[in-house]
Amino acid sequence: MHDAAPHMHESLAPATPELPAPADARRRLDRLIGKREDRLAASRRLASRFHELNGYLATADQVTDALQQLSQQLFQQLLSVVQEKLSIALQEILEQPLQLRAQADFKRQMATVEFWIERNGNQEDILKGQGGSVANVLSVGLRMFALTTLDSTQHRRFLVLDEQDCWLRPDLVPRLVKIVHEASQALGFQVLMISHHDVSLFERYADRIYQFGLNAEGEVQVRQLSLSAHEPDTEE
Repeated sequence: MHDAAPHMHESLAPATPELPAPADARRRLDRLIGKREDRLAASRRLASRFHELNGYLATADQVTDALQQLSQQLFQQLLSVVQEKLSIALQEILEQPLQLRAQADFKRQMATVEFWIERNGNQEDILKGQGGSVANVLSVGLRMFALTTLDSTQHRRFLVLDEQDCWLRPDLVPRLVKIVHEASQALGFQVLMISHHDVSLFERYADRIYQFGLNAEGEVQVRQLSLSAHEPDTEE
């Protein structure tokens, strides 16, 4: 007989992980709690900011409408000044009972203006008034007002008036020159007027006068005219 050796079986139980020390666990828990509080604080700040933004968006349309109304009011005030000043200019230069009238229309955040003149309560077309002299005067005034709206640091206040007196009678030209001189002094403009009228019409108000012509050889000759008895004429 053979004796059978008994088989022995060992069961290996899994190792129990080592637990952290209570003090380490507490520090870790405190860090997690701190991060949680930071996240909650950030969430509350975002919620507050969203509330502010929602409040702004709720009033954005009202603010836009208010700004648009203010812009229209300011434009109407400027337009009133334009009407007043240019009506005075028309009356002084043309010696006619003329009033400039303007009506503004606002669409799509843009303004369009219709101009006309009134004579004794009757409406007249600007382009037909006084054979074009009304358009001459108003064109000068509107250009000056347009220049005042530009940023002086970006745009030089220099205005060229090319034959703006072409429809004026010779006796009315000095009146236009006077208005231009006074306005340019008040607004800080430098104005160059080009004209075919006699130079004597400009002597009273112009700072400098240059006369252009052709010499015997057909070359352009520029002559600066004296504005005083002590200043000699120069030729180029």
